Amino acid sequence: MVAADFWDVEAQLLRFENFSHAASVRTLESAAARSLNPCDSHSQRALLIMELSLADADLRSKATSDFDRRVQSLETRTRRILSCTPRDSFAWLVAFGLETARGVSTHSFDLLAASYETSPREAWVGLRRMIVAIPLTLSAPEHVQRMILDEFEHLVRHRFVEIPARLYFNAPADVRALLDSRIEQLSPSSKRLFSEELGKLRS
Repeated sequence: MVAADFWDVEAQLLRFENFSHAASVRTLESAAARSLNPCDSHSQRALLIMELSLADADLRSKATSDFDRRVQSLETRTRRILSCTPRDSFAWLVAFGLETARGVSTHSFDLLAASYETSPREAWVGLRRMIVAIPLTLSAPEHVQRMILDEFEHLVRHRFVEIPARLYFNAPADVRALLDSRIEQLSPSSKRLFSEELGKLRS
């Protein structure tokens, strides 16, 4: 596998397409993956997304040692990417997710803020950022909370409703109230589209 192949993998993963567990393991453990340049941001992003999926599977199956190994690998890869490309918003998001897995702190939200500041309007990272950020909205400092809500409104306004609707549907009442304040600012057509997506979840 060469760098161009990893770019194809990245394109598939950014469309939320999945690879099998075995294929992901083979890719991550391949000589090509181990020899990748940390500054090849597209290829490294593909490996980050792939390894995050494996770490989630390890966590769900309670494979503790495998999960710990994946987390350590993710932390190392993220540090290398940021040392080369400090404005990589997805790497900052991964760093935030890894840190909050150990506990939420002010420094955690500095990492999330860095992700917003380096990529405020890209849907591919915004949708993934929302999955991580919405459940922690009430814990966020005011300026980061505003970023979370701004992005929710922006994505729904631009017709990316499936993930925002699912997150709204599963959110506690206090978080829903904050999201409602942004839904009220949407156009009638955006409100209708969002409501239709919620209806699918309720049926």
